[in-house]
Amino acid sequence: MPPSPQATTCPYCGVGCGVKAVINNRQMTVTGDETHPANQGRLCSKGTALGNTFGLEGRLLEPRIRRHGQLEAVSWDEALDTVAAKFAQIIRDHGPDAVAFYVSGQLLTEDYYAVNKLAKGYIGTANVDTNSRLCMSSAVAAHKQAFGADLVPGTYDDLTEADMLVFSGHNAAWTHPVLYRRIESREGQFRVCIDPKRTDTAKAADLHLMIKPQTDVRLWNGLCAHLIARDALDHDFIDHHTEGYSRLMAALSTDDQSLDAIAEDCGISVADLKKFYDGFLHTPKVVSLFSMGSNQSSSGVHKGLALINAHLLSGKIGKPGAAPFSITGQPNAMGGREVGGLANMLAAHMDFDEASKSLVQRYWGSPTIAPKAGLKAVDMFEAVRLGKVKAIWIMATNPMVSMPDTNKIHEALSNCELVVVSDVIARTDTMDMAHIQFPAAAWGEKDGTVTNSERVISRQRNLTPLPGSVRPDWAIIADVARRMNPDWVSAFNWAGPDEVFAEHAGLTAFENDGKRFLDLGGLTGMTKAEYDALQPVRWPFKKGGLPGDRLFADGQFNTPNGRARLVPPIVRSPANQTTDDFPFHLNSARVRDHWHTMTRTALAPELNRHITEPLLDIHPKDARRLHIKDGRLAVVTTAYGEAILKARVTDDVREGSLHIPMHWTKQFAPFGRSNQLINPAVDPMSGQPEFKHTPAHVRAYNEAWHGFVMAPRDFDGELPTWSDDTIWRRTAHAHADCFEIAGIAPVDMSMVEANLILEDATTGLTRRVQVEDGRITRAMFLAPIHKKLPPRDWLLERFGDAELKPADRAALLIGRLPGMADKGRIICACRSVGEIAINAAIDDGAKTVDDIGDATTAGTSCGSCKGELKQCLLKRAITKEPVHA
Repeated sequence: MPPSPQATTCPYCGVGCGVKAVINNRQMTVTGDETHPANQGRLCSKGTALGNTFGLEGRLLEPRIRRHGQLEAVSWDEALDTVAAKFAQIIRDHGPDAVAFYVSGQLLTEDYYAVNKLAKGYIGTANVDTNSRLCMSSAVAAHKQAFGADLVPGTYDDLTEADMLVFSGHNAAWTHPVLYRRIESREGQFRVCIDPKRTDTAKAADLHLMIKPQTDVRLWNGLCAHLIARDALDHDFIDHHTEGYSRLMAALSTDDQSLDAIAEDCGISVADLKKFYDGFLHTPKVVSLFSMGSNQSSSGVHKGLALINAHLLSGKIGKPGAAPFSITGQPNAMGGREVGGLANMLAAHMDFDEASKSLVQRYWGSPTIAPKAGLKAVDMFEAVRLGKVKAIWIMATNPMVSMPDTNKIHEALSNCELVVVSDVIARTDTMDMAHIQFPAAAWGEKDGTVTNSERVISRQRNLTPLPGSVRPDWAIIADVARRMNPDWVSAFNWAGPDEVFAEHAGLTAFENDGKRFLDLGGLTGMTKAEYDALQPVRWPFKKGGLPGDRLFADGQFNTPNGRARLVPPIVRSPANQTTDDFPFHLNSARVRDHWHTMTRTALAPELNRHITEPLLDIHPKDARRLHIKDGRLAVVTTAYGEAILKARVTDDVREGSLHIPMHWTKQFAPFGRSNQLINPAVDPMSGQPEFKHTPAHVRAYNEAWHGFVMAPRDFDGELPTWSDDTIWRRTAHAHADCFEIAGIAPVDMSMVEANLILEDATTGLTRRVQVEDGRITRAMFLAPIHKKLPPRDWLLERFGDAELKPADRAALLIGRLPGMADKGRIICACRSVGEIAINAAIDDGAKTVDDIGDATTAGTSCGSCKGELKQCLLKRAITKEPVHA
């Protein structure tokens, strides 16, 4: 009998999709869970490929300690005892604030709860921060100021209930594609995208406001001013359910709120601005989605407040199809916020006031309680660099890549007395800095809960026995706590994640008389079997009550007087202005098929095909002026670092702006890492870094040659050694790794042994292939920069052949079989369909996305590529007949 599907939750973004997984000896197939309210059976390209990331390639399977510069495998007892003793010694010698924990929205709620309790209730420090600081903390701060607590009002049903949908700094088509597919199902909805880049979301919108970087507050303040000037207010809602209206109106009146002035400041047309304002004014059901493009700014909190103000003034909140809606980036950023995973939060949506500290300490029965807020992420690593924090424990995240100004992060971790890293992958940029490495359970191995963007708690389930010596994060934390102090044993003596969750749920309900909206009392008292079988449920869920729905339907907010606050947002320029030396606005963001720092997605060959390397988007006018050519390398420099990336010349970015992706690491593109460029300026309230604006300079690299090297796929061994001036980027395929290389100085060709060689001194072409026992084991193709190289697909596929066919062997130095067509750029990752086949289908009469799917299968799996298929139709249209996408 085949194995039965097991229900769990996807480990990627904050949509929180339900997944059904079938496992047989570590082989996994996945489908979407039709019964899960978040996705209703849909999955994106990343979720669809989960089965191809579930092997043990590259895994850390045993604890390791670095001695004399070398990592050695050790027992759990030795690793745990060493960490516990060193943390205890540093706390004795330097106080509790000399240690810190940097955790992740990839952790389960139970993991988050365990580390928060250890740090704040037993060690006595609030130095617990999370990579959620980098993506959601500005929204958290805006929620707390406006609503009194970190509360997301809407539900996913509101996205299709709304008659107008605004994407504010949110490329939903790429970052939350399952939600975007759901949105697309709603016909007749007016969609507006506010983004300085022409993203897939912007291209499909009815109106794209391609604003100047960091002018969002000006735009939303202008909307609020026009709501007031045109008396498009919900006076009853303002009078009975808000406070601060007069102060907001006075603040708005200090700026020129004419359409002409706002349009000029934002760099858009008056006609487009008026269309947006009129749409908002005259549409009762409006949802405004805001995400990283809004949050990752030194004005991120005020961007959120300005957007929320527009909804409060017009009463478009707490109703079906009407809400300001912060879309979470990570699978459990929301759960981490619930337990207190941010350094400025205590626990269970409580802060560091005396009453909250007393309540939490009494519930925990702890010997102490952190007296004040701790260090936020940027400040935390700076304290490490300065020697104030002497031990740091990093869990399930890769700050050597994801933090801003990563050269400073390298300096900090290099100088730290003790760096402990818990993770699933043995080789990450951060793991390479660890003194002690803990092998943590991965998705599909660990067991617990996550909370998604609409406040729905779902189960991530253990689907297979734990491999090697790996352990769940909560258990590792509890083990260390018990070894730090024998008096703490009973506080951390949980038998399983169900007991951790029960304690967390109990804290949310403890002495909660309605003052805190976060209440999981209805989930207390569960047996282990009930916890194991828990179905998706939305909070608040009070004991004896029903699970929650959208918030604020009764006009009551989580403030002392029950009223929402209208807080005047301040229009500010970015923290660092462009200069003559750094005249460009540099923006960093995400791509469609990768996630964070690629530790999971790079394992799936299909996810490496859409965008194979980090690309620099630059406007054609800027590229022409600076002699930067499409497809050639360019050097981006800021005051913090330098990166070398392949240029993509496109008018999808504004003139004077540059755009780069954030995912690539030392393991995949050491020269193309984005965050070594990013300034460490933060929002003064939230501490969230300004990833969306760093002044930059760009120039052509002027490489003399380019090429590629192919070798068998390997996530466990050492990377090849290249000369210092060889620019390389690695892409993992099903059977081989492909290293794209380029440089100025001649390359050493002896690094690739070969028994098939073609060298043409006239053209400068070199091709070297090694065949052993009938199999291809190495390939190197080099050419002068003005000469083309063959497509990579055919050669890469040959690495999967157990024995080469005679015709294939004869074609190795050509790079493909004679007459074989190129796929072109891969657009549909799931079906491996390239641009050439798609364009051919259009030329043969395909007029819709469905027609393309029928002809090529593109877009027939997860649908994440449908936006690009529409663009292919538009670009390929050569007749007067309208295209119906």
